[in-house]
Amino acid sequence: MDNKKEFKSSLKVQAGIPQPPSINPDVLIKSGRKKRNKYSADEFVSGILSGNRTILSQAITLVESSLPAHYETAQAIIEKCLPFSSRSIRIGITGVPGAGKSTFIETFGLHILSEGRKLGVLAIDPSSKQTKGSILGDKTRMEQLSVHPEVFIRPSPTRGTLGGVARKTRETIILCEAAGFDTILVETVGVGQSETSVHSMVDFFLLLMLAGAGDELQGIKRGIMEMADLIAITKADGANKLIAENARLSFQNALHLFPKKASEWVPQVHTCSALANTGIKELWKIIMEYFALTKNSGYFDTFRKEQAVIRMHNTIIEYLNNSFYNYKEVKLLVPGIERQLHEGKITSYKAAIILLDKYFKKYTEQ
Repeated sequence: MDNKKEFKSSLKVQAGIPQPPSINPDVLIKSGRKKRNKYSADEFVSGILSGNRTILSQAITLVESSLPAHYETAQAIIEKCLPFSSRSIRIGITGVPGAGKSTFIETFGLHILSEGRKLGVLAIDPSSKQTKGSILGDKTRMEQLSVHPEVFIRPSPTRGTLGGVARKTRETIILCEAAGFDTILVETVGVGQSETSVHSMVDFFLLLMLAGAGDELQGIKRGIMEMADLIAITKADGANKLIAENARLSFQNALHLFPKKASEWVPQVHTCSALANTGIKELWKIIMEYFALTKNSGYFDTFRKEQAVIRMHNTIIEYLNNSFYNYKEVKLLVPGIERQLHEGKITSYKAAIILLDKYFKKYTEQ
């Protein structure tokens, strides 16, 4: 007989209740954010052509991705959208720091919308060389445009690209045009080392200048002045009107010293104020005159074809760059080579040759 008494505790553990998810699934369903679907290239294209902005944004993200796994799908999307592009006018906008590019684009964009057009704004933000991050705050400075139903604003980081143009801006333009946006504005980070990259992807180049900043003539690089189809002196309001007019005359005189453009277009200089909404209508009228002239002369189509060739060469460079740095054998060698460079044991030229030999060896071994 077992004399041991059964142990009974005065403590009792109550059964718990199931914990709810950290995010309310009902909210996700209502907002359409339940799950991001993985679309095929055809599904992406179908969504873009139907004007689905969510799919357009996801497609642009895919195109901007540097992951090798995304490259094929991204290129397939671009190729399928290409026949539906080239129906817009592309305007590059750059200028000196403080010229008020975002404020100008807000007012200028609203005028474009009043003309019955659909507007795509590709706002390029500078990336930090240290963190590689960008603020991407242009949409917050375009309060009216950012909520307009006929506008699509896409802020993108430069990721170190010269000229302040995002690595995939050309492809993004194609996708936006396929989505039905007939006017594309490309805003760059400002006057940089190679604004020719902007010029090679837009039809019209608008340079914004600030009067009285000490850089009317000597502070601007000659190459950028030569590329400009129109120079706008911003903030020409109040007491600044006279200063802006004097700057306009200085720039207009300087433009006469430059060689004649292949487009036969004579660049102009005008003053404007985004805050007072003066001179904006006149700028748009000048741009329309440019397009009428270049389309009648055939230069518009010729320049677009030249840009397609430039895009081909840039694609080759980018593909080789990605292929090189993503090759396993090269990735394994790079840390050691960099260490030798830091220690002064090898020259930069020799280091490059070692890595290139390793990369090209994979083709000779096949």
